[in-house]
Amino acid sequence: MDSSIKKTRTRGRLSREMIEDAAFEVIEKEGLAGFSMRKLAAALGCEAMSIYHHFPSVAHLHEALVDRLVGPLEIPDAGLPWRQRMRVAIEDFRRIGHDHPAYAAFFVTYRMNSPICLAWLNGILSLFRDGGFDAELSARLFRAVGYYLMGAVLDENAGYAKGPSAVNTVSDEQLARDFPNVMAAGRFFGTAEFDKTFELGLDMLLDEMERLRDGAGASQLSGKV
Repeated sequence: MDSSIKKTRTRGRLSREMIEDAAFEVIEKEGLAGFSMRKLAAALGCEAMSIYHHFPSVAHLHEALVDRLVGPLEIPDAGLPWRQRMRVAIEDFRRIGHDHPAYAAFFVTYRMNSPICLAWLNGILSLFRDGGFDAELSARLFRAVGYYLMGAVLDENAGYAKGPSAVNTVSDEQLARDFPNVMAAGRFFGTAEFDKTFELGLDMLLDEMERLRDGAGASQLSGKV
């Protein structure tokens, strides 16, 4: 851990912002499973009780961390084309996973019920309504986009980006001989290809949303769900 946090701590009283900064650093260094208030206190050069003075529990700290990530997110300007607004909003959320890879798994599965998070959720739902969707379709499309986005963030930070999970791996020679389709696809699974793959899927989602909005299948939705 960089000693900069401790140096900052010695120059002034402990603050919520200092604690949040240090928490993100400890999580990215130790991983979410390795994070603890004890390690956070060590990084700050203080006693754990000093942290609890600002955050009564780990849950309170996590809520503050999520709020800090969600708070700066903005609903794109209404003057932009709707498709562009939706793309920007989705990519802004995905960017949080890139900026905080170790925290991504917690962040994308966190149930956002705080006032800051609810304000963002309300804005995103209003973005669907601005696209011409009624309340039901806005809710269902929001969830569908969320499934895609959360899956992408999890995979990009904890899936193929981490390499093989299996203990019993195979050689390149066996892969080419016995699993040729996997071998051929392998180069497109790498981290350098994540953006192209994500954009392909996002375009498919946006195309379908516009198709529903324009009436080509909207009347059949109730029969699909």
